[in-house]
Amino acid sequence: MKDIAECSARLHGLFNITVTPFKADGAFDYAALAENIERVIGLGFDGILIGGTYGEFPVMSPDERANLFRKVMDIVGDKVPVMLCSAGSDARVVRDLTKLAGDLGGLPMVTPPYVSEITDDQIVAFFREMTPLSRTGVLIYNAPGIGVNLPASVIEQIADIQGVVGIKQGDLSPTVIDVLANRLKGRIKLFCASDLAFLGPMMCGFDGISSTNSCALPEIILKTFRAVEGGDAATARELHRSWYPLRELARRFGQPQTTKAAMNARGFKGGSVRRPLLDLEGAPLAAVKAATTKITSA
Repeated sequence: MKDIAECSARLHGLFNITVTPFKADGAFDYAALAENIERVIGLGFDGILIGGTYGEFPVMSPDERANLFRKVMDIVGDKVPVMLCSAGSDARVVRDLTKLAGDLGGLPMVTPPYVSEITDDQIVAFFREMTPLSRTGVLIYNAPGIGVNLPASVIEQIADIQGVVGIKQGDLSPTVIDVLANRLKGRIKLFCASDLAFLGPMMCGFDGISSTNSCALPEIILKTFRAVEGGDAATARELHRSWYPLRELARRFGQPQTTKAAMNARGFKGGSVRRPLLDLEGAPLAAVKAATTKITSA
């Protein structure tokens, strides 16, 4: 993507949150990454998301993250839009990665800085500082699980910053979704951050979703999303129900380790996680394998 206008125009639909396949020794498996990316693009996904929370960015060095950005953009080219997570606790790293992501033609995802007792005004000022660094704009990454949960009133202030093109919203409480859908629709693009419960936000008018479990169940989640897009709520509901067993296990055993185990069970190259996460073993691994087999053979 060459600029903010093109980025905004292409920012919609189903984005695969691509896991980062590590080898058992913690090294990157770029061949596996390329295979996984090409699979979802070939199936018709609208975009991909790289190096996010479930891409395990907190366990990567800044140089590893920058190299990951470059490798992925070499693989994808301009076939689909790419969200590149530039989040971090060090503003210097965020600055460098945000600029790099935009220079490469991706869309940088920026979280509010997660330091102690930061004020709303300081958060807005941070986004004002970061947004001009990217020629493609910036995506607000509201990820309560790793930092600050932005209230709707602050999101609205950030949305007014020139160059902010959208939000990946992790707080999916009904009241917040209602506010964002009705106050920000048409101003910035709205993305539901979770495939565990995306039907509601999409029915409220969100522009798209990002999905980690689509790494393991790409066909089912793609069909579900297309049903929502087409206004077929009944089909979307039944398809979403069909893979509840894996969602239940993901909530119990954690992500992305559950998705990687399910990918490996299907012969996809999920690889391993990096510490402090641990790969599933024993009964949890057996449960994920059994659920994946049952879902995909139905």
